[in-house]
Amino acid sequence: MSHDRRFRFGVQTSTASSGEEWAALAQKAEDLGYATMFLPDHFGDQLAPVPALAAAAAATTTLRVGALVFDNDYKHPVVLAKELATIDVLSGGRLEIGLGAGWMTSDYEQSGIPYDKPSVRVDRFEEGLAVITGLLSPNPVTFEGVHYQVTAMDGRPKPIQQPGPPILIGGGLKRMLTLAGRHADIVGINPTIPNGAVDAEAARSGLAAVTDQKLQWVRDAAGERYDEIEINLLNYACIVTDDRQQVAKDFAPLFGISPDDLLEFPHALVGTVDEICASIEANRERYDASYIVVQRDAMEAMAPVVARLAGT
Repeated sequence: MSHDRRFRFGVQTSTASSGEEWAALAQKAEDLGYATMFLPDHFGDQLAPVPALAAAAAATTTLRVGALVFDNDYKHPVVLAKELATIDVLSGGRLEIGLGAGWMTSDYEQSGIPYDKPSVRVDRFEEGLAVITGLLSPNPVTFEGVHYQVTAMDGRPKPIQQPGPPILIGGGLKRMLTLAGRHADIVGINPTIPNGAVDAEAARSGLAAVTDQKLQWVRDAAGERYDEIEINLLNYACIVTDDRQQVAKDFAPLFGISPDDLLEFPHALVGTVDEICASIEANRERYDASYIVVQRDAMEAMAPVVARLAGT
């Protein structure tokens, strides 16, 4: 079934000082029209995603929840699959499953988890994806891989959403985007992060022309199912301003790109509400991107954009 490419919006947030504050944040996101609340999955100053997502779902009625994205290396996929299914059951079927191969070097260095070369991490991710999707399906799973072996395991509980909660896979390089095109329901077209940190080189890897190539990798891998896939863009900065040209001049050097490149950058939104709406619509036209995620610090400022575009 083809995806209708109607806009929906998510907000990525990470922490709160109390349960009451966290619940209020989730309720605010829902009230402002955001479809989804996401958390990252890192070891720094953030809440642990599994209990935080469950709490956000418990405080709301329609808000969907998910991670952008769970690092496959941090939990055995059998453990993560059970936790994900539990969230889906307790939320009444409001889970989105974001999965990735891991990238932040500081997480690995500080925790002592081995930071294997990218090919090994992606191999392990591909196996983990197969284990998780298998355990969320109706039937018992036997899987024999290099990294994981599962024998006649019937994953319980079963998620409410069947054939399973939507899978979101993000990536910036050809292999991950190929896997995403083949297996994901939602594909995040992301900058590459070659140095294991968000830096100027990562920003340059997210430029518009590079993003065109990334989308083509997804198209090639997906084949006939491409029209069923929802395309997601995560925005690292959203600035509502009456002078987008000046803001671009001020901020472009921080990204290591030109002001013109910043104004066309698929992962930043700058301008008036009208200009930002036009940029989002242009990104849908160019990249088929209808699922737009903003950071917590832009949640209120972007609310008029969400009110205008969500569902259109």
